[in-house]
Amino acid sequence: MSDEGDDPADGWFPESVAAGYDGPGGANASEAVAAVVDALADLADGPVLEFAVGTGRIAAPLAARGVPVSGIELSRAMAARVAGKPGGDAVDVTIGDMTTTRVAGEFSLVYLVFNTISNVTTQDGQVDVFRNAAVHLRPGGLFLVEVGLPDLRRLPPGQDTVPFAVDPGGGYVGFDQYDVVTQEFTSNHVTVAPDGTGTFRRIPFRYAWPAEMDLMARIAGLRRKHRWADWDRSPLTADSTKHVSVWEKTN
Repeated sequence: MSDEGDDPADGWFPESVAAGYDGPGGANASEAVAAVVDALADLADGPVLEFAVGTGRIAAPLAARGVPVSGIELSRAMAARVAGKPGGDAVDVTIGDMTTTRVAGEFSLVYLVFNTISNVTTQDGQVDVFRNAAVHLRPGGLFLVEVGLPDLRRLPPGQDTVPFAVDPGGGYVGFDQYDVVTQEFTSNHVTVAPDGTGTFRRIPFRYAWPAEMDLMARIAGLRRKHRWADWDRSPLTADSTKHVSVWEKTN
């Protein structure tokens, strides 16, 4: 579903989505952004590259810290908002697909945050993301991925759907629907206005377990260096809802 004026080339993140992407709270809250930027600045030892740079939520404040930042972004509508953020005018954005697009230079860190690797909906495509990251890294450089863990522990036999947000007062319901055979899932967003009109947005994803990502990394010539439950570097546990993993280029 797309609104009038959306560019189909922008995929799941056209103008109608980009316009509201930087809304307050959640991942856009100042403390959430600061935690990510602090960790990335600590890991960076030279220029960095963000895959799926989006609207510059992370890249712009990281660049404002004095870190040289480049980005790859498929959606022109999202990328158009980077330069308008403090520090964003220093971010060099290339329009393209993070599985194949190359930018000039070698980087100390390539990073991919906020579940975006799951937007690549095949295993081969996700392996290509790791390979593309490795190509951009200098020897000893780091590739970082932040991604949620599938909420399969909440699925009883016969059920495939897990709600993650229910706000009757705001007219919003969000739920994930899983296929545990293919590891594909969809994130579904239903919004109903006070007049009874509504919208439904359905976005496809593919989940991969941390061990599977370690194997993808090995295929790309990377080895795991860190794995945390969050940006505070807390250890991953059976109750963690996401992981932040870092792999190092071995040659």
